[in-house]
Amino acid sequence: MPGSAADNDRTIREFLAAWERRDTARIVDAFTEDGVYHSIPLAPIVGKEAIAAFVAGFEGRPPGRLEVRHQVAADAVVMNERLDHITLNGVRVSLPISGVFEMEAGRIKAWREYFDLGPVRAAYEQGRSR
Repeated sequence: MPGSAADNDRTIREFLAAWERRDTARIVDAFTEDGVYHSIPLAPIVGKEAIAAFVAGFEGRPPGRLEVRHQVAADAVVMNERLDHITLNGVRVSLPISGVFEMEAGRIKAWREYFDLGPVRAAYEQGRSR
């Protein structure tokens, strides 16, 4: 049945794999219409349309590897600890992230990510100095 802990766990793993492929349609489809993505150091992105615009901004960027170290699912919540290997401004970065996903009827209602913005800023500074 959609919405079980096992289904939600699988949905998030497939969602992260879609990010690795830069599969915008699959990523956006994973959200509810009123879904929220909140990268905690930044302002939240609210609604499927705004999320689609945000995700489309990654289409031309090199794919990354989102390495899930631990993931747990209970009822309508999935939490993971990841190491995202990404390229920012031409600089390779490995960014430790903790993610929390609130699920509703098999879709992401809210996605919050917690990470240190320092490595991101450093990558942009290093890329500018090249």
